[in-house]
Amino acid sequence: MPATPQYPVPAPPPAGADVVEKAGSGGTDLELYREKFWRRLPDSLDELHGPAQGVVEPPVTVVWSGLRAFDLANERQRMSLYRIVLAEGMRQDLCALLNRDILLRSWPTLRTLVSTTVRGVWEDRFPELRALADVPAAQPPARRRRPHHGSAAA
Repeated sequence: MPATPQYPVPAPPPAGADVVEKAGSGGTDLELYREKFWRRLPDSLDELHGPAQGVVEPPVTVVWSGLRAFDLANERQRMSLYRIVLAEGMRQDLCALLNRDILLRSWPTLRTLVSTTVRGVWEDRFPELRALADVPAAQPPARRRRPHHGSAAA
C-alpha cells in the first residue's frame, strides 16, 4: 500500500500571514498549527450534515470531559458544542456533528469564541463565512436563575 496521506496536502496559508520561525524545522509554528486545522476541513460547507435539533452526544475523542450531551435548543450549549467541535473535531466529526445552516447562522458569534487560527482557517477556506465577519455578534442569552428552595438561615 502506498504511503499517501489520508487527505490531500492543504494549500499553504495565505501570503502575509504572521509567522513565528521554529528553530530547526522546515516550517513555522503558525504554519504547522494552521495546517493541522486546514487538513480537517470539509471541501464544502454542504458536507456539514449534522443534526439541526435534539440532543447531541459527541464521541469521547471530541469531548472528553465536562458536559457530554448538548441540547441544540439551548443556545449556550449549542455554541459550546460548535466551539469544541471546531477546535477538537476531525473531518468526520465536523461533517457528522456540525450543521451547515446552524454554522452559517451562528458564525458571527462563533467566530469570537474560537481561536484566531481556527477562525482564520475556516474563513480562508469558505468565503461565505468570511462574508459574515462584519455581521455583529449576537448578545449572549440571559442566564436563567434557578429559584432557591432551601430554607434561609435565621
